[in-house]
Amino acid sequence: MTNQPTTSIARGAKTSALLVRFLGSMNLAITLLVALSIAAIIGTVLQQNQPYTDYVIKFGPFWFELFQQLGLYDVYSSGWFLFILFFLVVSTSTCIYRNAPNMLREMREYRENSTLETLKNYPNTYSWSLNSTHVEVLDVTQKLFQHNGYSARIKEGDGHTLVSGMKGAGSRLGYVLTHLAIVLVCIGGLIDGNAILKARELLGQITTETRNLPADEVPGISRLGVENMSFRGSVSIPESRESDVLFINYKDGYLVQELPFSVEVKDFRIEHYLSGQPKSFESDLVIHDDRLAEPLQQTISVNYPLIYDGYSIYQASFSDGGSELELLAWPLSGSGTAQKKLETKVGDDLQLNLFNESWVLETSNFRLFNINPSDDPSKKFKNAGPSVQFKMRDKTGEAKEFLNYMVPVEREGQLYYLSGVRSSPAEEFKYLYVPVDDAGGIDRFMNYLHALNDKTLLMDLAAKQNVTGSSLPSQDSAKFNEAMVRLVGVFLKSGMNGVIEQVGKNVPTDKREDVTKLYVRVIQQMLGAVYLDVLAKEGVDVSLGVDEKKAAFFDAASAAISSIDRYGSPVYFQLTSFVHHQASGLQIAKAPGKNLVYPGCAMLILGVFLMFYAPQKRMWAWFETTEDGIKLLLSGHAVRDNMDFSAEYQQLQAQFGRILSP
Repeated sequence: MTNQPTTSIARGAKTSALLVRFLGSMNLAITLLVALSIAAIIGTVLQQNQPYTDYVIKFGPFWFELFQQLGLYDVYSSGWFLFILFFLVVSTSTCIYRNAPNMLREMREYRENSTLETLKNYPNTYSWSLNSTHVEVLDVTQKLFQHNGYSARIKEGDGHTLVSGMKGAGSRLGYVLTHLAIVLVCIGGLIDGNAILKARELLGQITTETRNLPADEVPGISRLGVENMSFRGSVSIPESRESDVLFINYKDGYLVQELPFSVEVKDFRIEHYLSGQPKSFESDLVIHDDRLAEPLQQTISVNYPLIYDGYSIYQASFSDGGSELELLAWPLSGSGTAQKKLETKVGDDLQLNLFNESWVLETSNFRLFNINPSDDPSKKFKNAGPSVQFKMRDKTGEAKEFLNYMVPVEREGQLYYLSGVRSSPAEEFKYLYVPVDDAGGIDRFMNYLHALNDKTLLMDLAAKQNVTGSSLPSQDSAKFNEAMVRLVGVFLKSGMNGVIEQVGKNVPTDKREDVTKLYVRVIQQMLGAVYLDVLAKEGVDVSLGVDEKKAAFFDAASAAISSIDRYGSPVYFQLTSFVHHQASGLQIAKAPGKNLVYPGCAMLILGVFLMFYAPQKRMWAWFETTEDGIKLLLSGHAVRDNMDFSAEYQQLQAQFGRILSP
């Protein structure tokens, strides 16, 4: 009974000793360092902190979900990475606790208690029998040790004298500094790696916001106060505007970080190469802080940040700052050709009523320059001019994204207005090519399109056509004319492929080829007749036909009209004018952990230097008086670099032999 507490205490002490030994073991430290190295490789290869939609596009839904669960999109702030860092701090601290006292003690120990048998067992050992006196040998030993950089201690024994020399004591200090450096760097990484943010999330104190809300409408549970220790976020500030918050991308949403001051972008400037590509950009910033006697003004550019009160403000990017746009909305259906002028700003949502249906125009971006590869071998790039990017959202909430260029571009000798369209960011833009008329506009194209939607005009023109080459009774002729008009309607709705599909559905197999040829001829004649009518109304003399340029326009316009059914918008928006406003993209970081990381890196460099370039070396000179004189034993040992040390020992041995030998 009396031994049970003692046994429990002993068992607990043994368990604690095993735990300390495990935490301080080199195997564990190497394993953790390898894990961190793998994580660093992942964080380098896989671009971090991008919008989740980019990762879905790149990896697909399955791998996106898997990588998200593993935290690979923000490796350095993931829970498992921070856990490894924490465990490495514990392991390295335990190693320091176990070994640092012995290492520091060994730095001061000259091993003056070494025995003669121990010294003889070292590989670098040599002995002499000398006729010199004890005093002479001691004096020579001290001088040679000192000459070769060894500090020495003398110990008189029973009938012998031992001179113990040592240099490179800082090698052991190098081990201590290296381990301390790892601890400091890891603690700095924990501070700057959002470890506190992770803990607050686990405690339910914060949650990410996924809705697109103005900063002042974001709820408090998704806001971080000025007391937040470390963060890295971004904010886009238009010229002459200021902000006292920034946004931190976090998981599948964002957090709003409050600042103890406000940042104003007084002016933003960007320089371009002749091709139009950005060359450099910079911002004139003003810091407004109640703690300052007057606002702080400074210009920042890429790689030249503003450092204020522990906050680093970087010039990261630029974007549109709410440019004012004027658009012409051309209807793409019906026989009316009246366009409507609209005014909006980038970032605004404009409610529209088009053909008795509700639509929302969401303007997302304006670009002054669009740099594309050039078709000219003498030029690498070409500037396609300004463009506007927007979405058209219908009453069901479904949207298509558009990219419309302001300036026509040339394609195979013909000028076109380009309008790109896609259903999701995962797709590439598919372009509608609207040909430019003789006046440099799109009026002729729109007149042609709307004339094809005018059934009265089509019936009049159909009556003038002689597609079959023979006369028909009036009743049959009227039906045939109606069929021609319906055929044009099918073409407008589904293009030539729709016409062919209709033939395949309604015509027997043995007659499909003949009917298809007839339909194609009918459509060509009707399209041509409508086009000539449009030209005639413009005042163009078409009695002798049209020239090559107008014929090319007809082909391009007909091709564009055949694809309008896939365009996805009831109107075509033409950008006519703009007032450009720019915004400076700033990245603001607060990283107090760097105050530990930088000294840690310096300690790591110093520690590695001491370990590899200042190895600990020891020399012993054992001599005793015998009947024949003095017997001297010179022995040496080094912790590392035994080959170099052997050469150094041989040199010292030669010096002893040259001075003391008769």
